[in-house]
Amino acid sequence: MTQTPQVPQVPSTEPALAGIRNFRDVGGLPAVGGSRIRHGCLFRSGHLASATTEDAEYLGSLGLHTIFDFRNSADVALEGPDVALPGVRHVNIPLTDPADGAEFWRMVRDGELAQLRTALADGKGARRMTGTYRTIIRTRTAEHSQVLHALAEDSVPALMHCAAGKDRAGLSIAVTLLALGVERDAIEADYLASNAAHRRYQLRRSDNSEAHTSAEVRELLSPLFDARAEYLAAAFETIHETWGSTEDYLRDGLKFGPEKREKLRERLLHSG
Repeated sequence: MTQTPQVPQVPSTEPALAGIRNFRDVGGLPAVGGSRIRHGCLFRSGHLASATTEDAEYLGSLGLHTIFDFRNSADVALEGPDVALPGVRHVNIPLTDPADGAEFWRMVRDGELAQLRTALADGKGARRMTGTYRTIIRTRTAEHSQVLHALAEDSVPALMHCAAGKDRAGLSIAVTLLALGVERDAIEADYLASNAAHRRYQLRRSDNSEAHTSAEVRELLSPLFDARAEYLAAAFETIHETWGSTEDYLRDGLKFGPEKREKLRERLLHSG
């Protein structure tokens, strides 16, 4: 039976965007010492390739310094490049896709039911997701370090996105929130907010795919498109298994020591 992901009630200042899914301001989350993340400084979303003119105008009004795009070349080939925003720096930092490649996504979009069963049934889809979260934490330390150092130096306000804004962007946001001293329950709540119906990634299955709207297909695909607490928990477990503590992960894994964290917090936090 498909796990029903929790959808918490998280305060949000998200606008109604026509072509961008899962957009929200991370501002307001509680952080270290009774502080909170400043509104208008850190945003997250799905890809920007389908942004309408009105969407682009809204994004342009945010005063963004940098957009961090964690998609890979297969994502860009499928969805298209981000909408161009004058004066905004676009930084592409490809991260490991939970689906692990264009061929897998072609199967997801176009494959027959038997193929989907072979690839995703009996917990294989969820295990793929959990494994990728662990892999990103273990192997993408240079990329996460790059993002944190950029935010501490000059890249705020910033928007982070991948394809759905859930996994690669979700982990990058989670790592940033750890560096800001946000408690894990608040990080999890923000992560799980991607399950809201209006935020979820819209997969377009091809018209000739077998039973493309069937309940079984939806169940098989759900692990790929859900934000599940178990996925984020696997990332946190990997931090402790590999480095021993969040402090050691930030200092030794990401080369982001106390002085840099303090600079980041000065940029992104305000008192109570």
